Amino acid sequence: MAVFNTAERYGLVSIALHWTMVLLLCGLLAMGLYMVELPDAGFDKRKVELILYHKELGLAAFAAAAIRLAWRAVNPLPALVGTLPYWQKVMARLVHLFFYSLMLALPISGLLMSSAAAIPVSAFGMFDLPDLVAPNEALFRRMILVHRWLGYSLVVLLGLHSGAALMHHFLMRDDTLKKMLSTKAR
Repeated sequence: MAVFNTAERYGLVSIALHWTMVLLLCGLLAMGLYMVELPDAGFDKRKVELILYHKELGLAAFAAAAIRLAWRAVNPLPALVGTLPYWQKVMARLVHLFFYSLMLALPISGLLMSSAAAIPVSAFGMFDLPDLVAPNEALFRRMILVHRWLGYSLVVLLGLHSGAALMHHFLMRDDTLKKMLSTKAR
């Protein structure tokens, strides 16, 4: 089992980081979509607990994204399938660029939202992160919208990415998806 990427396939570390991010992001999105449906009025213990878990999972996703970016910087990507049209190669790279942008922007917008509301963010119960901005109700309200729309953007991007991977696997029958499922050539 190859640990590092090769010119043809992803290595074990890249695959593990990819699927870890999939689980974290899907969990965060499901949690976020559920939380926005809960009422804002009064004290809702379930919503408060979900927000706290959401923040900690968001920090984990931010850390995993940073690790993934660092790994990617020192570990070249495998080549895209040679039969892809140029426009699909460009789109594949753009989608990945947007993914990384959102994987960083979502947790940062969440931290800004919490800071603007003067609500501490715990780093897994070890310490509280410092506030990024002074308390500001107007900024807090804006950051709620920014965070929400970044999340919706991630849902769309995940749909495009998953749909494209499945199309390559089932319709085009190429190795695009197989590269992210196994380190072995088939």
